Amino acid sequence: MIYPIVKFGNPVLEKPAEPVTVFDQELKKLVEDMFESMYEAHGVGLAAPQIGISKRLAVIDITFKEDPEAPLVLANPEILHIEGKHTQPEGCLSIPEFREPVTRPRKVTIRAQDVNGKWYEKTGEELLARAFLHETEHLNGKLYISHISALKRDLMKRKIRKMIKAGEW
Repeated sequence: MIYPIVKFGNPVLEKPAEPVTVFDQELKKLVEDMFESMYEAHGVGLAAPQIGISKRLAVIDITFKEDPEAPLVLANPEILHIEGKHTQPEGCLSIPEFREPVTRPRKVTIRAQDVNGKWYEKTGEELLARAFLHETEHLNGKLYISHISALKRDLMKRKIRKMIKAGEW
């Protein structure tokens, strides 16, 4: 099932998500649906709050289906280590049509649970590191626009309000 992506302005995006405590068939189906929804929206990561579900759950595939080993499930992720700096344009499925340069750590190590509840650690660099941080922030109720200047953020919010009034959001 393909879920609609929740857009900026929906309160679910700005509150911390609840931990995943049950690892069952229902969760496996949700993860499958999240990957399907992410691919349909042409994303490389998707957090459960982005489909209106307040769970500490995210999926990532920075290869967009090219590497069958690449898809990752992050349940209850924690950032263990960050290092370096890397700046590149960043966007978000919940804030479509907007991209801004964001500086983030170049290398990130996370600890998370897979779809079966098994804990694992993984280190990612550049795009994968960015995806780890971006999706984890979603689970903490934070959006990437918190990393851009207040002026740019206000301009973006103003444009979005205009789009909402025009029925385009």
